[in-house]
Amino acid sequence: MIRRISQQDTFPLRSAELRNNKPFTECILPTDNTAGIYHLGYFLEDKLVCIGTFFPEDYPDYGSGGYRLRGMATLAAFTGKGYGAALINFAIDELTSVKASYIWCNARQAAVGFYKKLGFDIISEEFDVPGIGPHFNMLRSIVLK
Repeated sequence: MIRRISQQDTFPLRSAELRNNKPFTECILPTDNTAGIYHLGYFLEDKLVCIGTFFPEDYPDYGSGGYRLRGMATLAAFTGKGYGAALINFAIDELTSVKASYIWCNARQAAVGFYKKLGFDIISEEFDVPGIGPHFNMLRSIVLK
């Protein structure tokens, strides 16, 4: 089941999967207090196995109506089972209802294939995030219903 969660609920997965088990205080994103932000979690029974954070932010040169995805993470034991794809598709349905035009993210090099399968395109050259590694900006248009 996918549902909205609190910022604090994201910290264990952010720490374990994105920040090499650093303290939760180092898992706060600078955008976590952005107006319109929400966090989604995928639960198997009572276990939170996948998270993503979504907020309004336009990508330069792509116009208004953009939403950004940050802090996407799935527990290692649950990767490749479709939970991340389900979470993003759920978010896209929500973004469609608020008339968002597109969703974009900084994708780790290792996650590019995952995002491509979901219809995202690479829109930047490779760049390095210090302490984390190589990334690309990726974007998916949202077809409004």
